[in-house]
Amino acid sequence: TRYFDLTQAMELLSLLTLLLLAIASNEACQVQSSSSETTKDWWQTAQFYQIYPRSFKDSDGDGIGDLNGITSKLEYLKDLGVTAAWLSPIFKSPMVDFGYDISDFFDIQPEYGTLEDFRTLIKRAKELDLKIVLDFVPNHSSNESEWFLKSVKREKGYEDYYVWHDGKVNSTTGKREPPTNWLQYFRGSAWEWNEVRQQYYLHQFAVQQPDLNYRNPLVVEQMKRVLRYWLNEGVSGFRCDALPPLFEVVPDSDGQFPDEVVSGATEDKEDRDYLTTTYIENQPETIDMVYQWRTVLDDHKRIFGGNSSVLLIETYSPAWFTMQFYGNRSTEGAHLPFNFNLITVMEQSGLSASNVQEAIDLWLKNMPAGRTPNWVLGNHDKRRAASRYGKENIDGMNMLVMILPGVSVTYQGEEIGMTDGEISWEDTVDPWGCNSNPNIYEQYTRDPERTPFQWTGGTNAVFTNGSSTWLPLAADYATINVEKELSDDHSHLKIYKALVALRKSSKTLQNGSTKYQALSEDIFVVQRSLTKSATIVLVINFGSVAKTVDLSQFDKSRTESLQLLIRSIDSTKKEGTRYDPKALSLDPSEALVLTTE
Repeated sequence: TRYFDLTQAMELLSLLTLLLLAIASNEACQVQSSSSETTKDWWQTAQFYQIYPRSFKDSDGDGIGDLNGITSKLEYLKDLGVTAAWLSPIFKSPMVDFGYDISDFFDIQPEYGTLEDFRTLIKRAKELDLKIVLDFVPNHSSNESEWFLKSVKREKGYEDYYVWHDGKVNSTTGKREPPTNWLQYFRGSAWEWNEVRQQYYLHQFAVQQPDLNYRNPLVVEQMKRVLRYWLNEGVSGFRCDALPPLFEVVPDSDGQFPDEVVSGATEDKEDRDYLTTTYIENQPETIDMVYQWRTVLDDHKRIFGGNSSVLLIETYSPAWFTMQFYGNRSTEGAHLPFNFNLITVMEQSGLSASNVQEAIDLWLKNMPAGRTPNWVLGNHDKRRAASRYGKENIDGMNMLVMILPGVSVTYQGEEIGMTDGEISWEDTVDPWGCNSNPNIYEQYTRDPERTPFQWTGGTNAVFTNGSSTWLPLAADYATINVEKELSDDHSHLKIYKALVALRKSSKTLQNGSTKYQALSEDIFVVQRSLTKSATIVLVINFGSVAKTVDLSQFDKSRTESLQLLIRSIDSTKKEGTRYDPKALSLDPSEALVLTTE
């Protein structure tokens, strides 16, 4: 009965959210600043930059990016105006899932470098006033972890480190079967039989990634030790990977878990979406665990002093669950649960002004008062922003995440408009793709968005001085690269740098109120305002035909001319020129940042 009631409550909350959004969809939305001119902590207006270490910069010629390569390019990040760099996993790993299968949470993967290399990176970052944030992968370890090997042998203290189960015997065949029908993210059963222990273990990702048992206090404390260890090494926080499956539902009095039901989302019985995830995702205990991790970070600051350490949470959960990560009246939670709405809404419905408004509404209208929003265009698990939104729209989308209030998050390459690489079945290495087949792998593989960073148009994009790269380069690296875009008069990179500079210098963008509206299916407007400061206006045409916009539709007081500050790459307008807001012409995909000054 409890399971049924929980499902009903989730559905009701989702329906109420959609109803409220439908009522407000045609109205301009006004969001007041929560802190006005008050001093904000460093992370509240930060520009986070995600580095996928394997693909950022290779220093030793083996075709694989590494820590020394990152250190050599920290000045590039400083020049961009980045506040903090978040590194995807760098810990010791068999690399089945390229670092997300960790065998030792306290050491560095040898092909990325050593602990001394990491300390050198931290030292240089501090010299440049850059912060380093690490990926924290709490849901699982590698099956080569010492913890798992001890658990297999039922060694004292490790017997229940993972989720083990006897399974069940089929009454017809007499054969032992998995405990439930649960499916993993990478296709197929989420249970694997272990011959030594004579039990099944749960793995919501690959077979080589057994789920840790967070109902075991020893596991909870062990993972807090991981956080403290890296805080002591000088990191400025953590991005927590894959939070939704951290806990599964409590088994019944007989020790049995419930089966999931068929979702109707797909007919592919191996695909995780074939079943619901009611019992294996978004459990209330996950929220509490995040609160405990926040306490670890806050205690570290209280004891050792220094700046705040930030906690970022990866979750694609519905708003009613995601917003709980922020905390409540008595307990602080994550500083920033990641906001993927600009990804997920467009994946479902396509890019348009109305869908952009829906994505923003979903966050700002559900976010608890006094919290900080954040905006994400892409990451190492999603096709590149320029490929999803269209190359012609990447400037407009970068403008959007920089002009909206709060925190912006950039995945490496978005600042230069990098697109997906074309990866053949033969070159595919991502387990999600490899667990499928040549006919459908492109639906699952994440390799295209992980191709090496494009520094120049030279051999191997000067990502490496070796003869090959771990993944093939994207085909357009000769024309889309840092060196060329720095030399061009007008480029994606220069637009990005101008946006970051504006965010840093503008009190309006740091503290002002926000008003936004889809004036039509194609035209989207954001206005940031602050008393005694210049108003900033962003106007984007997501359509394929030219439009003339009357901004008095959006703000009746908007009658005086606006000065152009930043324009998208194909715009023919001129910075510094003033334009009539009642008759502002916009070419297809043109995006403009204007000011009242």
